[in-house]
Amino acid sequence: MVTRRTLVKQLASLPLVGGLFGTGLMAASPVQSPAIRRDYFKELGVRTFINAAGTYTFMTGCLMRPEVIEAYNYATNQYVLLDDLQDKVGARIAELLRCEAATITAGAASAITLGTAGVLSGMDPEKVIQIPDLTGMKSEVILQKSHVIGYAHAIRNCGVKLIEVETRKELEKAINEKTAMMWFFNGNNYVGEVQDQEFVEIAQKHGIPTFNDCAADVPPVENLWKYNEMGFDMVAFSGGKGLRGPQSGGLLMGKKKYIDAARLHAPPRGNTIGRGMKVNKEEILGMLVTIESYLERDHEADWALWEKQVQHMHDAVADIKGVKPEIHVPKVANHVPSLRISMNADETDWTPDKVRQKLREGHPSIETVGGKESIGITPWMMDPGQERAVASRLREILMSEA
Repeated sequence: MVTRRTLVKQLASLPLVGGLFGTGLMAASPVQSPAIRRDYFKELGVRTFINAAGTYTFMTGCLMRPEVIEAYNYATNQYVLLDDLQDKVGARIAELLRCEAATITAGAASAITLGTAGVLSGMDPEKVIQIPDLTGMKSEVILQKSHVIGYAHAIRNCGVKLIEVETRKELEKAINEKTAMMWFFNGNNYVGEVQDQEFVEIAQKHGIPTFNDCAADVPPVENLWKYNEMGFDMVAFSGGKGLRGPQSGGLLMGKKKYIDAARLHAPPRGNTIGRGMKVNKEEILGMLVTIESYLERDHEADWALWEKQVQHMHDAVADIKGVKPEIHVPKVANHVPSLRISMNADETDWTPDKVRQKLREGHPSIETVGGKESIGITPWMMDPGQERAVASRLREILMSEA
């Protein structure tokens, strides 16, 4: 017979969450069910690979760190009000990153569209509904011709006209009563004639808000506050690149009046240009933990590991005839130790395209990037030790007949 005291002791031993209503209530000694793991990708016939390329969206960006996955799982099991969570997470991130305000978006491109829309509408609810019809609103966004990339489409989503310039003189001449914003693509900072600081100074001189797209610009970690402190009114980062957070997550931060206005266009509000850019509670909380985790990392240790990995792959092919490996670090955007491997057509029959295909078809499958001239490899999305597999396969391929 089970006494009351025995029953109370058994109930006390149950997990707090779900204890009274969970399936284990009637078991005197809770039994841990073995984890059932399915190889979903294998079932579906989806190829997995070692990512020696980097944080490319078509390769699903990055792998989230364990603490981010933990936050995801935590958020999955509870309900909250979306705006309440955005308010609290945004305030916490703004504190961490030394800016006035922040909000989580559905990727960096979403941040660009929402930020642009916020500049156009301000806090006017009628204008929020009206966009992309810009009747009665400012309708031009200025950017340098060298910064006109595919992501600029996220600006045009709002109905604005892009005004392309090449020189400082052209930039200042283009500013008029229709100018709503000036947009800067940080990855091309050293390509255009007008660089970041000067760009901000010109905009401030004419009272024009500025936006800096920094999607791929960590590391270094200080970039997370550098451009706000430089004077950009809004800055965007991707969550699914160097931060190692949710692939569909993004960060929009900057001046509070612009972030508040941008949020009027974002879910859960419906009749807006940003309704399709929904971000769920898992991604919002995951982005907060992503940023907290990134700020706490030993960035010098990460860098030392990447250097070691790149050097190992470099050395594996350095003595092969007709093959020239070169270690380099991009000046801005994806600023990590990387390897570029080129081939001399007079000394080897291998071409970058042939080698990439062989790497892709092997076991394990390995993805790299590059063009007709070279193979591009970066180690920062590899697990420690995977560089040995990449080095071994590279050497095996390049030492064989094409």
